[in-house]
Amino acid sequence: DMGFEPQIRNIVERADMPQEGRQTMMFSATFPRNVVRIADSFLHQPVMLRVGRVGGAASTVTQEVLFVDGRDKSRTLVDLLQKVEGKTIVFVNTKRSADQLEYDLCNMGCPCASVHGDKDQREREAALGDFKSGRINVLLGTDVLGRGIDVPEVMHVINYDAPKDIEDYTHRIGRTGRAGHEGLATTMLNDRDGSIARDLYEMLQKSKQNAPEWLLDIRGGGGGRGGGRGGGGGGSWGGG
Repeated sequence: DMGFEPQIRNIVERADMPQEGRQTMMFSATFPRNVVRIADSFLHQPVMLRVGRVGGAASTVTQEVLFVDGRDKSRTLVDLLQKVEGKTIVFVNTKRSADQLEYDLCNMGCPCASVHGDKDQREREAALGDFKSGRINVLLGTDVLGRGIDVPEVMHVINYDAPKDIEDYTHRIGRTGRAGHEGLATTMLNDRDGSIARDLYEMLQKSKQNAPEWLLDIRGGGGGRGGGRGGGGGGSWGGG
């Protein structure tokens, strides 16, 4: 449950929580319907303050999309990791994919770690500590990483697997371009990602980013679209 409703309910319904004369504030990077429903159940006649575009991407993040066939995704990831300097977070949709990519990249000589729901707290903290300290420059994970992770020096977010909806996309790319820093977000898509393609196209337009027309074609299926795949090789991990 990525909406954290059980945790919020547990906090506000504690026996020692004042029920009257209490000031309650909620903060969220996005306000999808489920978050609005939670807010309505806990807040009385709330006032909403917006900073920037609610649910939108920060202007400090350059967003790019690539059409990449499934069999080419690993090669494209390697190219991206070698071309862009600095810390990179790679998002996948399953714990198995995170573990497999960690294994593959480590065997290629790319120091990295993964964070997901099957990792215990000690393993998560160790991975994040290594990432923040610079011992590793690549962190792999599921949407667990898309919430609450604050590492200002993240230069690049790669959506190896496209998120299931635009809210998750917004949370993911919000890991870069923080605290006034510039950041890059690269998303790989193919014909299996029609559920997010149109919403992503509209977000790119609203954010004044390049919105390729082939995103609209994905929604209807088909294949054979190009999309600026990475090429080359060599190079060091994290650019340079």
